Amino acid sequence: MSTDNAALPESPLSRFHAVIPAGGVGTRLWPLSRAAAPKFLHDLTGSGSTLLRSTYDRLEPLAGNRVLVVTGVAHRAAVCRQLPEVGEDELVLESEPKDSGAAIGLAAAILHRRDPDTIMGSFAADQVISPDTVFQDSVREAIHTAATGKIVTIGIKPTHPSTGFGYIRSGKLLDIDGAPNAHAVVEFVEKPSEDVARKYLKAGDYVWNAGMFVAPVALMLKHLESNQPELFAGLQEIAAAWDTPQRAEVTARVWPTLPKIAIDYAVAEPAAAAGDVAVVPGAFRWDDVGDFAAIGRLNSAGDVDEVTVLGDGARVFTENASGVVVSDTKRVIALIGIKDVVIVDTPDALLVTTKEHAQRVKGAVDALKASGDTDVL
Repeated sequence: MSTDNAALPESPLSRFHAVIPAGGVGTRLWPLSRAAAPKFLHDLTGSGSTLLRSTYDRLEPLAGNRVLVVTGVAHRAAVCRQLPEVGEDELVLESEPKDSGAAIGLAAAILHRRDPDTIMGSFAADQVISPDTVFQDSVREAIHTAATGKIVTIGIKPTHPSTGFGYIRSGKLLDIDGAPNAHAVVEFVEKPSEDVARKYLKAGDYVWNAGMFVAPVALMLKHLESNQPELFAGLQEIAAAWDTPQRAEVTARVWPTLPKIAIDYAVAEPAAAAGDVAVVPGAFRWDDVGDFAAIGRLNSAGDVDEVTVLGDGARVFTENASGVVVSDTKRVIALIGIKDVVIVDTPDALLVTTKEHAQRVKGAVDALKASGDTDVL
């Protein structure tokens, strides 16, 4: 009888390190979301937890304390208040926004220098997901798939023909232990017209691209080097200095010179063309809270009549009205005989629109910026 006590192979789950990119202002949620207080720092669901805090809490059972947060220097204090568990080594601060290619690429480069066998998972700080257990099951499948040498995206099963999201077309089922639902990716597709979106929904082999990536850091960096050599070289220079006293000097010098590009274009799409991308379909509920109409969909607990109300101590009176009210003041807001209205009341700015036109709030922000009214942005 054998007395061999050799250890069993290490599970890929033990190599997992979560990354939370916490960036973007969320201009379609102005004036609630501002440059100094972007949407991920707010509780937009009435749950008592901000989007950032909720993101961390759903990743903690998978990653433990191995959670790296990438955010702007301006948000450091707020992020640290909301996530006191995140130590200095797990906080990556950007002096200026450089899009997801640089943010996620730097996280990959830092983690690779610390442990080249790491499998990273990138999950934006400003998404609403439920239930957490179904999400976690999908991430576990993605980790097992990534361990076979794939960049894995978690795609959301579409519930309607959305024109606001990019799509991923899935191919053959992959035979991977621990990942019974993993498929090869045929292609990434840009945001479609409504007619095309209906065809995707009917076809059944398309999922929404939610920007969730799970991958071996070495493979992420390989594709980054092939497709964006200038970005790769800059990130490697910063990562080499990251855990040294030279971090601040090197980052201040190199970061502003990096090209702006989304991770989809820098890595995911070229890697898909090379056959290195897989997709795990997620059956959980998901919303990127892109506008105030989304807040109306996500909230019901504070409803008055048919009006969704957000804000501590908001004073709202309604009669024969529907819509969304977000109040950061003690002003009484009375809605009478008005349908699908969106009102956002803050001490220095008031927004009044409708759910139908909620996506156009970004245009107002652009106009305010152009006219120099940056004090309210």
